[in-house]
Parts: sequence; structure tokens; C-alpha cells
Amino acid sequence: MNSIEEIARILRTDRDYIAKIERKFEAITGKKGMLDKIMEENDALMKDRMLSLGVQGGSDAKEIYDALISKIESDDRRLFQSLGNPNCQVTKDCQEIVDVAKGAVNPPKGFFLKLDKAKEFLMSEPPKKVMQALGYSSAQEMLAKEDLYEVYSALRFVEGGEWLNTVFFKQYEKLMPEDFEEREIVVKALSDKWGSSAQEFVLKKRHNISHLKELGVVFVIPTMLGISGEILRMFVLILHYLYEIPFYSKIFQEIAKNKITFTNNFTSLLRGDVLDRHFADSDRSLWLVVQRYLAKDDENDWRLFVPHINPEAIHWAKASENLAKIGDILDGFSKELLFWENLDWVGDYFKDEIGRDTLVSFNIVDTVMSLVKEKDMVKYLYHHQEALWNKIFSVYFDKEELEKKSRDYLLQGYFEI
Repeated sequence: MNSIEEIARILRTDRDYIAKIERKFEAITGKKGMLDKIMEENDALMKDRMLSLGVQGGSDAKEIYDALISKIESDDRRLFQSLGNPNCQVTKDCQEIVDVAKGAVNPPKGFFLKLDKAKEFLMSEPPKKVMQALGYSSAQEMLAKEDLYEVYSALRFVEGGEWLNTVFFKQYEKLMPEDFEEREIVVKALSDKWGSSAQEFVLKKRHNISHLKELGVVFVIPTMLGISGEILRMFVLILHYLYEIPFYSKIFQEIAKNKITFTNNFTSLLRGDVLDRHFADSDRSLWLVVQRYLAKDDENDWRLFVPHINPEAIHWAKASENLAKIGDILDGFSKELLFWENLDWVGDYFKDEIGRDTLVSFNIVDTVMSLVKEKDMVKYLYHHQEALWNKIFSVYFDKEELEKKSRDYLLQGYFEI
């Protein structure tokens, strides 16, 4: 099987798409044999990591998967001990984790919704469930006594999607560029009091971390799921959001230059709109820009099988690269965490116990999410596959151009080369 066929098989796509990319990109860049180099690097990285895990070359899919899971658990234990065995049901302990993650990234200032405007929205459409949970009869009283960032974060896990989307977020349709300002990104562990209110949200999402792009906030709910790999997963998620928020902030600043289109563009970004239109065949290479993980909703969504880049996969790649800094900040075990660097796009088919070909992802996010869902027998692969599409594009151009195209064409939904 040649590289074109191997890559197409991993991506579950038509080999003709991959062959066309190779022809077109070779003609544009003059770079030859890049797909062969991708598969050679893929094989070398897998061999190196399997060797470090003590996994033999002829091992089956389950042995490799189990070794990756054990590596996650080992790294998680090391992190947990280095942090002084934190109890993330306590805000102080949670905040220490958050501070270490933020220190590793040192994110830039961003372009976010003014706090006075955020308060205005809460006054205009009081969040009744949040107020009830806190024991207030008016939004004015609540805002006088409570932290605004905490109240805004609680909207996500207390009020419910229907009210948020049909009532509260409708107010965003009146926003203008002057309603935004430049300030620091806030990364905070919420007060212990939110633990019980957030239980349903945490159990559904299977994690206790989320973010508010428009406000520039990453928040951690003080609770634990009691699942292996939980601390490591928290770090990777926080790091991811600390790259995602600045990415969108730059787009917010760019669209603010045009007041006429600003509101529609801003609300589209918050919704995570993805183009859903087929294009006629062309001699040019057409690439979609897919800002969400479509496979979470439909693993057979047609947009997954055509050439595309995914900014989410860029943020995850940066997060895994930055993990080593966490080890340095804590007690110098960065070498262990370097294991996960540059594995976001790595994986291949291996035989399972009964001889069937099974795709194994070496991507840290796929692995840690599979661990979280292990009881449900769910194995994640889509982070790896999306990262591989990005890898194909970036070997012909570079990572900077990949990120630039992601930002410049995210709203349009596609670009041609």
C-alpha cells in the first residue's frame, strides 16, 4: 500500500482527494514526496514511542492502546503528586492547577466584551436559575455582591441551552465593536458553592472546564469525576482554551474594522458555524475551514472526508507541545511529558485480537478521552484524523500559514489554492 492509499484509509476518504492534493501542492511548492515523508515520520514516531513504552513491534492494537492508556495514568499520577495531591473540589487547590497552566502559556491580552456591557445583559435578562441558586431576588443585588466572571460562567451550566440561545444570547445580536476592549485573559477556579449546581453539566460533558470566548475567560468547576487521568486531562483542556481564546480574539479584532458586518460575523463565530455547501469540481485545490469537531455529532458528516483544515486541532497541538513546560514548572519531569509532543497526527492500523485491522490513535486527547469513556467502551479517533488533515497542509506550506488560513477564511468557510 502506498502513502496515498495509507493516508486515505486513515482519513476514511477517497484516495483521489489525496492524490489531487499531492499533484496540486507539488506543482505549487516544488516539494516532492511529502506524503511519503509524512508516513515515514508517522512510522518512526510510532516505533520510537512504542519502544519507550516497552511495546514490541509485532504487538496488536489492544496492547498498544493499553500501553498508551497506562502512560496517561502514569503521567497523571506524577502531575498529581507534584502538585501536592490537590483536591479539586476545593477552589484553592483548583486555582493552583489553573495558575500553573496559565504560567506555561502566558497568553497575550485579548479583545473582549466590556464588563459593563456584560452586566447590562444580565440586568436586561436576569438569569433566574442562577439567582435562585445563589438566593437573590434581583440581578442588581446579585451583581453587587457576586463576581461577574463567576456569574457569567454559571450561565453555561445552570441556565440550560434553550434559554441561553433563545433569550440571553439574542442580546448579542445588537453588539458593536465599541462594546469591546483589550484586557487580560482570566483563568479561574470557581467558588466551591457551584459544585452541586454544576453536577449535571459535568456528568454530561465528562469534564469540569469550559470557557467564554466573548469574555476572555477559562473557568474550572470545583468538582472531580473520579476518573483516571483527570489531572492531566484538566491541564490539556486549560492549555487548549488558552490558545483558542487568543485565536478568536484576533478574529474579533479583525471583524471589528467593519461595523456593518461585525454583528453577524461575531455571532457566527460564537455559534461555531461551518459551511455546509458542496462545490463543483475545479482544477484548484479547495479546502474547507472546519472550526468544530463535526465527528462529535456525526462521524459520517461529509465534510470530514473532503480536504479541510481544523483550527481546533491547531490549539490541541500547541497544548500537547506545551505540556513539557508544566513538568519544568513543577519538578522537572518534562522529559516524560515530551512523550506526547508531535503525536497529535500520529496513528495507524494494527491487528486486533481476532485479526481485524483497528485504527489506533497516538493523540493525547483521543487517548485521555478514551480513558474517560473506557467504561462505555468508547474509543476516540477524530482528534488524530483532524490533526492529520492539518499535517498534510502544513508540510507543503508551514504551521504559520496553516494558522493564518484558519483565521483568514474561518468565516468564509473555505479557500482555494
